[in-house]
Amino acid sequence: MKSDKAASKSKKRASVSAAYLSLLSSRGVDVLFGNAGTDFSPLIEAYAELEQQGAPVPQPITVTHENLAVTMAHGYGMISRRIPAVMVHVSVGTANLVCGAMNAARENVGILLTAGRTPLTEGGRLGARDGYIHWAQEMYDQAGMLREIVKWDYELRSADQLETVVDRAVSIAASEPRGPVYLSLPREVLAEDGPTTISPTPRVAPAPAGAPDPASLEAAARLLAGAKRPLIVTCNAGRLPSGLAALGAFAERHAVPVIQHKPRYLSLATSHPMYLGTEPKRLVPEADLIIALECDVPWMPVQAVPREGARIIHAGIDPLHTGIPIRGYASDVTLAGDPALILDGLSAALGAPSAAIVTARRKWVEGHSRALVKEITAVREAAATSSPIHAAWASHCISEAKDRDAIVVNEYTLMLDHARFEEPDCYYGSSSASGLGWGAGAALGAKLAAPERQVIAVLGDGAFLFANPLAVHHAATLHELPVLLIVMNNSMWAAVHHFTRAMYPEGAAIKSNRQVFTYLDKLPPFEEVCRAAGGYGERVERPEDLPVAITRCLEVMQKEKRHALLNVICRA
Repeated sequence: MKSDKAASKSKKRASVSAAYLSLLSSRGVDVLFGNAGTDFSPLIEAYAELEQQGAPVPQPITVTHENLAVTMAHGYGMISRRIPAVMVHVSVGTANLVCGAMNAARENVGILLTAGRTPLTEGGRLGARDGYIHWAQEMYDQAGMLREIVKWDYELRSADQLETVVDRAVSIAASEPRGPVYLSLPREVLAEDGPTTISPTPRVAPAPAGAPDPASLEAAARLLAGAKRPLIVTCNAGRLPSGLAALGAFAERHAVPVIQHKPRYLSLATSHPMYLGTEPKRLVPEADLIIALECDVPWMPVQAVPREGARIIHAGIDPLHTGIPIRGYASDVTLAGDPALILDGLSAALGAPSAAIVTARRKWVEGHSRALVKEITAVREAAATSSPIHAAWASHCISEAKDRDAIVVNEYTLMLDHARFEEPDCYYGSSSASGLGWGAGAALGAKLAAPERQVIAVLGDGAFLFANPLAVHHAATLHELPVLLIVMNNSMWAAVHHFTRAMYPEGAAIKSNRQVFTYLDKLPPFEEVCRAAGGYGERVERPEDLPVAITRCLEVMQKEKRHALLNVICRA
């Protein structure tokens, strides 16, 4: 009996860190992207202990910059629709992840963002301050840096609340509208003995998107029934799996054209007869009814305004986009709910469409479709021989070379009007927050989530610099993620030049040969940097060489399992 008591006393209780990792795994968090610091010691020890026991834990993914860690988590979450975790080093690591967190928040990608916290105590506890940085790195309100961005934040204070905190964090991140949450983890708390019991399954279920209000559906249906030239403008209706199919069926049944404005998710196949490109200014002045479906900016008032008497419907999970401080678009009817449920409910409320109305709408759409095809064809034919390489030609070549189910991550430079996408979860565009440096990491995260699929990122040169290229190449090689990075290199920030011209078309800056802060002279040869990191790199300058160069890169990815970079010298 005495020996049994001794054995019982000598048996080590699992730490909070070990319990935390086990909890994450049991709650479906299967990857943890980490950029380590002094606060990681308890986690590192817990990983080793749990590995010896053969216990399930989230896959640890080492990433050498915090922004890259978040963008990889963003890519992983948008493909897998699971909640990934990120861990960074206290206050300084949190500062580096804010840009990525804002992108994820605007695009409703759920991520468990975590950071250590500078040790609370100056001695007397395991994990107390024992390094010079442990004084100056402490902040009064570390989470304040991103409280406006995340859905929820908290600091873990004791082992007793661990399960409550983790379940709350994961369920809030996964509830619609999804988004990142932030949890800070003091080192002493991570090191202390863990809870004695933990539920093997989550105790808090996330909330799905709901159904729209029936009365509002009826009001919207009445407006749509009498519309001669209705229009849907969307950017994110395809974020949920059911969105693309529901929109395609609705648009076809009721002959309502769709424009995908600044799309971040593919919401309608580009071959659909009701698809009319990406520019709202084409149809907004003609439409007598506009449905802004999961669309924060359905049109830009400086480019187009609805006609007098046009009715407006805003629809989506957060149809008034309450996270944007000021947004003045009128709304005659507002529908809150899952986009697919909204479309299905609206279709049911409309009943069988009038043959005469549908025929008239189709005729209107077909006229615009023919004009759009003619315009796109003319641009592409001219671009095929344009030197430096035109983005329209590059977009066409990428579209022709990629697999049908390839995942394409677009940080601004791919022109959707010159590419084909037919299936859901194949196209992803830059966040509306426009935090540069997203695309390369998102592509790596997407490949981690879908290793069997081809992944291509199309990036501007300025955006690629923001991605921390060395960290990107290192992660691609370290974690064996063969993606293709196509850098559209015009050696400048063209967007800055564009907006300067728009504000001051006759100004001194435009009349000068060069505008300050826009040119990126003496850029390194990106393809050589890729080669140095173990990838395949190539530079292409002539439009006729581009198709074969893309094919070579894709073959390297397929056969050699290496990532590749194509440095495309293109027009400003």
